[in-house]
Amino acid sequence: MSTLYAETEFQKLIVKHLADHGWEVGTSERYDRERALYPDDVLAWLELDDAKNLRKIVTADGDVSGRERILKRLADSLAADEHQGGGTLTVLRKGFDVVGAKRFRMVQHPPADDRNRAMLDLYRRNILRVVPELRYSTKKEDRLDLAFFVNGIPVATVEIKTNFAQNLAAATTQYKRDRHPQGEPLLTSGRGALVHFALTQDEIAMTTRLAGESTSFLPFNRGNNGGAGNAPNGDKPRTAYFWEDVLDRDAWLTILTKFVYTNHEKQSDPLTGKVTYRSQIRFPRFHQWRAVTALTAAARADGAGHRYLVQHSAGSGKTDSIAWTAHRLASLHTLEGEKVFDSVIVIADRQVLDRQLQDAVDQLVTATGTFQAITRGSEGSKTAQLTEALAAGIPIIGVTLQTFPHALKQIRETGGALAGKRFAVIADEAHSSQAGRQPQR
Repeated sequence: MSTLYAETEFQKLIVKHLADHGWEVGTSERYDRERALYPDDVLAWLELDDAKNLRKIVTADGDVSGRERILKRLADSLAADEHQGGGTLTVLRKGFDVVGAKRFRMVQHPPADDRNRAMLDLYRRNILRVVPELRYSTKKEDRLDLAFFVNGIPVATVEIKTNFAQNLAAATTQYKRDRHPQGEPLLTSGRGALVHFALTQDEIAMTTRLAGESTSFLPFNRGNNGGAGNAPNGDKPRTAYFWEDVLDRDAWLTILTKFVYTNHEKQSDPLTGKVTYRSQIRFPRFHQWRAVTALTAAARADGAGHRYLVQHSAGSGKTDSIAWTAHRLASLHTLEGEKVFDSVIVIADRQVLDRQLQDAVDQLVTATGTFQAITRGSEGSKTAQLTEALAAGIPIIGVTLQTFPHALKQIRETGGALAGKRFAVIADEAHSSQAGRQPQR
């Protein structure tokens, strides 16, 4: 059984750990409720990243007008539609524009390797901040137990309950009943924090969209001996992995820059034919983050030529895990700067995987031509397309189960432009159509 904590004591434990491991601690007084920003960090980051560019707008330290212009433009960009280059994810990863200056970046992504010392130094200077008891609302004095920021942009919130008096359901209920997003930029999906956690010392749940009583939470637990929940953790809370591992600076920045994306779904009413579009932020659950991170680390250390198995239960996000793994392996480098794989081949029979993979990759990378799905034409034609894509070095290639054995045979027989190249192969082995002899090849 976990040690009993009062809520305030539990909150202080988390904040102290973060403060001891590279996080800054903020206050509500320095928070801009109207814009849902931590202004000091926004300006400090822009100064660190490109002081010369910042001076084109904020001409001096006391330039209030320039400062306001920056903050207003950033807030407007965060509030803009995703398809117009707005929203938290897009702005965090791709920056924002202000007339009269170059595009302002809002985060330094984790470097692929350690060769560029200047980039590595700037990455280490990303400002991660936790604000306890954040007075977030423009309409009332309610407080969030914890809020997390990266370079002044909000990325997550936490409501804490302890078994001393309450439980996880109390935390999720508080989000549903007391944290309505209407008129609150921090709580608005796409505009404010990317994820919201309900936390006790024993369990964690998360959601990426607050919608009153309709809010849906998913577990963010590690599991307990093959079952639900979290295993005992000695004298520590069972959920200590959240602030010790997930909120580790490197881990947290990697999640924000290499995992989170917006999933887009198109649905047609079978009776009326009406087409509707739905979008939802995808934040990895703990088992997904752990699996992809472990696979990436193993591939970097071991290189090509090894096999790994990831087991996913139904409904636990296998498609996302495949997409994240493909993206991570396609951009994986050794510490010396050498690419581990020339291309990543994803084998699956489901078109939804291609669509979702394309959706995720488009948001997680800046270069075009990163993903190519080979699904049209005869088997011979598709085999030729795959060979051509591999020779061209397309980072991620989607193929069907029926195509891959033929292509593999040709690759082995012809060699040529593919000689010496290294490929990662990700196979969706759970699909029912793979029950025959094809998987054995």
